[in-house]
Amino acid sequence: MPKGTKKYKLKTYKAASKRFRMTGTGKIVRTKGGKSHLRRRKAKRSKQMFSEMIVVTAPGDIRRIKRLTPYMKKYKANPPA
Repeated sequence: MPKGTKKYKLKTYKAASKRFRMTGTGKIVRTKGGKSHLRRRKAKRSKQMFSEMIVVTAPGDIRRIKRLTPYMKKYKANPPA
């Protein structure tokens, strides 16, 4: 790289980096929504299922998530603070 040229960093979309993680094998996983409130009337089994991570399978979504979080691959999860 010639002297004097600057290499720019890409900005991470923080909302996307908080919602998605990458596993060791490279799959993108997400948590389920709807687990913050109004849980008293839900069944015990359905509340337990909120804690599971779901693999993102749609190719368009994977492409979008990788574009929004360019350094996810490098750090597997969220980058260190």
